[in-house]
Amino acid sequence: MKALTWQGKRNVSVETVPDPRLQMPNDAIIEVTSSAICGSDLHLYEVLGPYMDQGDILGHEPMGKVVEAGPDSGLSEGDRVVVPFTISCGSCWMCSRGLYSQCERTQITEYGSGAALFGFSKLYGSVPGGQAQYLRVPHADFGPIKVGEERPDHRYLFLSDILPTAWQGVKYAGVGEGDTLAVYGLGPVGQFAARIGVHLGARVFALDPVEERREMAKRHGAEVFDTSEESHEAIREATEGRGPDAVVDAVGMEGHQSPLGKLAHQAVGLLPDAAGQKVMEVGGLDRLSALHAAIGLVRRGGTISLSGVYGGQADPMPMLRLFDKQIQLRMGQCNVKRWIDELMPIVEDASDPLGIDDLVTHRLPLDEAPHGYEMFQKKTEGCIKVVLDPQAS
Repeated sequence: MKALTWQGKRNVSVETVPDPRLQMPNDAIIEVTSSAICGSDLHLYEVLGPYMDQGDILGHEPMGKVVEAGPDSGLSEGDRVVVPFTISCGSCWMCSRGLYSQCERTQITEYGSGAALFGFSKLYGSVPGGQAQYLRVPHADFGPIKVGEERPDHRYLFLSDILPTAWQGVKYAGVGEGDTLAVYGLGPVGQFAARIGVHLGARVFALDPVEERREMAKRHGAEVFDTSEESHEAIREATEGRGPDAVVDAVGMEGHQSPLGKLAHQAVGLLPDAAGQKVMEVGGLDRLSALHAAIGLVRRGGTISLSGVYGGQADPMPMLRLFDKQIQLRMGQCNVKRWIDELMPIVEDASDPLGIDDLVTHRLPLDEAPHGYEMFQKKTEGCIKVVLDPQAS
């Protein structure tokens, strides 16, 4: 089969690799019909190279049709499924509490990490990912989400990651009718977080330096701003000088306006893998501009919810300000299956209340995935979300 493989920093290529095979009775094999490029994939492309091996298959936002089903998978050939990016058993102590991203049966204890993830480095198990023509799905008796045939792929595809990630981020922020929410970063997760905030009745302020991203958020009811201090002042003024009740940071480790963090990322990328891993395990490597801005912007007694991925172990944090402002911090890898029952009716609603039909800016065959990565990282050609078709010729 064809699959997108990691070859080095900012270097991915489509290669012919062996087809996946069933390994356990509760495995399934799916033919991937759509697979998205996620902002988290860009961390592998740029920052987390020390934990990657040449030839690793990327991708963690897939869906498709079951072509082989293990006897204990609970699936049948022909089932149409979305595959969550986290690999969870559904029955361990953590899973029984809805903490599927902390599954005790798939935790990567060697690195002290939570549940295994598709296509996401040694830190999360080096499980072959879904930017490929076929995908082996472990724990298929729990993970895959069966969907109907009445909607196109893109209506369901984002249940694999970014839609529940955004939903969890807003839920963790604790906002609802009449509250105020700022969303920092308007990539795919930030777009959905802003729309979810509006859907739940909050007044939403959406911040991003890229005009096309602001315009998309504006179409869906958010008040949009760039990331300047003037924008922060305007939001404070709109909230009686207090700041918003909550902020969702949908940026993460590669935020703009963090030159020292950028230099640290570049330096790690030049080190041998073992040395680079050591620096990441003990160092403070994140570009924290968005998080620091969120801390400054949120009102006293408010909540900051982190949906963007951070990876530094010793990042400097303004603890005095956090304590003095009595800020609540919530964060974590998304527990995808916890939110599906709430999200499925919204996804299947003919009126499309979250504007899912207005997110994908680029659809490419798998062979053009390297261009998709470059375009997405550099934010060129109006790129906000890329969906790959692995079956296109």
